[in-house]
Amino acid sequence: MLIARVIGEVVSTRKHPSHEARKALLVQPLNLDGSNYGPALVALDAVEAGIGDRVLVTTEGFSAMTSVGRGTQSPIDAAVIGVVDRIDLLPEVPAPPAPIE
Repeated sequence: MLIARVIGEVVSTRKHPSHEARKALLVQPLNLDGSNYGPALVALDAVEAGIGDRVLVTTEGFSAMTSVGRGTQSPIDAAVIGVVDRIDLLPEVPAPPAPIE
């Protein structure tokens, strides 16, 4: 799974029948600090996300297909499966002190 930001919508007048009535989103994967991580990708929307939302994206084919309610023969390899409200990280734990010799 990836954390990403929705940066656009993909409009297509012709598409595979399994993609009908589903919005395709352009998402930019993110590092935990919010910086971009790699190239943007297209993912079908399963949660009604919008431009600017921080989202969870699955990039495993079977999970993507089933999360958008399509059959297992649908050509889907990425889907937006959640909208991220916040991310809580543990503070960095300092290294233990060096042993006294």
